[in-house]
Amino acid sequence: MEKVYIIGGLRSYIGVENGMYKNVPAELLGAQVLKHTIRRYFNCDICSSDLEEKIDMVIAGNAVGAGGNITRLMMLESGMSYKIPSYTIDLQCGSGLESIAAAASMIKSGYAECIVAGGFESSSTAPRRAYNKNHIDYEKYGGENSWYKVSKFMPGRHFENAMLYGAEKTAISEGITRKELDEWVLRSHELAVLARKSKVFDDLAVEVKEGCSEDEGIRERLNKRLLDRLPYVLENGSVLTAANTCLTNDGAAFLILCSESYIRKNGLKPSAEFIDVSNVGGMPSESPRTAILAIEKLLLKNELDYHNIAVYECNEAFAVIDELFARKYPDVSDRYNIFGGALAYGHPYGASGGIIMLHALRALEYVHTANNKPEYAICSIAAAGGIGTSVLIRRTVD
Repeated sequence: MEKVYIIGGLRSYIGVENGMYKNVPAELLGAQVLKHTIRRYFNCDICSSDLEEKIDMVIAGNAVGAGGNITRLMMLESGMSYKIPSYTIDLQCGSGLESIAAAASMIKSGYAECIVAGGFESSSTAPRRAYNKNHIDYEKYGGENSWYKVSKFMPGRHFENAMLYGAEKTAISEGITRKELDEWVLRSHELAVLARKSKVFDDLAVEVKEGCSEDEGIRERLNKRLLDRLPYVLENGSVLTAANTCLTNDGAAFLILCSESYIRKNGLKPSAEFIDVSNVGGMPSESPRTAILAIEKLLLKNELDYHNIAVYECNEAFAVIDELFARKYPDVSDRYNIFGGALAYGHPYGASGGIIMLHALRALEYVHTANNKPEYAICSIAAAGGIGTSVLIRRTVD
């Protein structure tokens, strides 16, 4: 079987819902990042006919877009040749990471040589959905006014705060306190502020709209006093606040994956090798647990001790995930989300897998510089409905 390598990738600056990308539809936001990625890594314009020979397909995640094969629409909006196939994966929060895993699987099996994978999302322009009048729950959820933005993830009642209730339930069942969660919030923003000041992502984040050249969710002046004043987000809640849960966001991220033979043929230099992926199913009512369960499965599958991993990037949809990680792997927190996580940057659902993969690649560069040896990284995401996805990569030797 072919080895699979990641050449590199780019992401947009991440916007807050109804913020700097308020009027930018998902397909246009993604198209801009795709254009930049093609120019950077193929040294040609996206309209170039040469791309038909260089790229086999585009696979991307999207969770709250207009539906259909929105990746195809996004790719065509970018100006890329219609002869290059493309398709969309909707695994909600895990869509982007699953798209990267799907691309790797196709390359490993020999069905493709080079694939662009990642994801894109616009919470700001997400369509409202409604129950069809023929559905048995049409009247139950408001009839003509049965509008919703968040899909139904588990049997029973359909309520848009299902993920929040799941995180709250997980925290309470594990005895996790608001104080513990808020410490993770402060850490995330502090590390993200430091990364921004140090220009860690300046060459990985691209401006897709004039004047939008900073991640919008990072708060430099966040402090404990401000966190203490925040109300709980759920009625009768006792743990979750607007700070220890991530915001809803807009953004896009894409990576180039290819085979070893493709690298040799084209004289490319990879950033990392894609090693393996693990998927787990967990209780839909406690979905944050699956990010850690997926890591555990991946380590066991590859006969690795958790100390063997130099970098961990978990999608920080809830600070509950951070605390679960710290309790499971107590002495490697300094390897975890070292540039901050989604509590600071944000969580543009379909794009988040690509974003954390890019952050992991950059973190591996820092580790590699310090240790001068190849290192492993794990990226992990918990998705709505109780699905966890975890990917293992290894930095290639210079």
